[in-house]
Amino acid sequence: MKTCRKPSPACKKQRLTEHRLYACRNCSLPSISATQKITNISNWQNLFLVLPRKRLQAEAKNLGVVIIASLFEKRAQGLYHNTTAVIDADGSYLGKYRKMHIPDDPAYYEKFYFTPGDLGYKRFDTKFGKIGVLICWDQWYPEAARLTALMGAEILFYPTAIGWATSQDEATNTEQYNAWQTIQRSHAVANGVHVVSVNRVGLEQNGAMKFWGGSFVSNPFGSVLYQASHDKEEIKVIEIDTAKTDQYRTHWPFLRDRRIDSYDGITKRYIDGE
Repeated sequence: MKTCRKPSPACKKQRLTEHRLYACRNCSLPSISATQKITNISNWQNLFLVLPRKRLQAEAKNLGVVIIASLFEKRAQGLYHNTTAVIDADGSYLGKYRKMHIPDDPAYYEKFYFTPGDLGYKRFDTKFGKIGVLICWDQWYPEAARLTALMGAEILFYPTAIGWATSQDEATNTEQYNAWQTIQRSHAVANGVHVVSVNRVGLEQNGAMKFWGGSFVSNPFGSVLYQASHDKEEIKVIEIDTAKTDQYRTHWPFLRDRRIDSYDGITKRYIDGE
């Protein structure tokens, strides 16, 4: 497992049984003034042009690994997506997922940069397993995890860039990190799948933002199989046995007992009382 400070074609390593997947952490955009935003888009676009798909495909084939690569996708003039490309261990391109949920928080003004995804949720059938990829802010939404799991994903990957304002107190930092990890572990429990969350480390905005790292792997009972540090780049191999998913789902049969006939309201923005 690797958490890193800069984009890399192999920012996180995850082994499935005897095999490996690499997941790059999510690209992050620094907080800047409105007058700088257009220049910043150009800079990020140029940055990711140095990691073309063919190069990543060659690396995946050479190493015999699956690569989940976070990219700043330019779809058309003035139309950008926060995107992950998935490349199989033989170098074949399996497709891409575009981030569905776009935040607009202090230091994360992504609605200016990114258009919401329009490809829906995805399952990718790799050499080493069926995986789902969601991106950063998507991790707070149970609906996204559920739909991806219902498509047959055996592992949910979350490439991420999230952190603390360095002006915050330690109690707030701890509370925020615990909430971040808890919501993703709950996705593992509710869906009976493993979750792999990849977060970066390091400082941006002249030291005002510290990315909290803490990448982790959760089993389908929500137990943390490994958790990385908050401030160091790391590589760690964690073995996952996806065959155990059936055991977890048999003993806690949440999917079996879903009352799908009662969920119409979930498609509403809010259920107003009359």
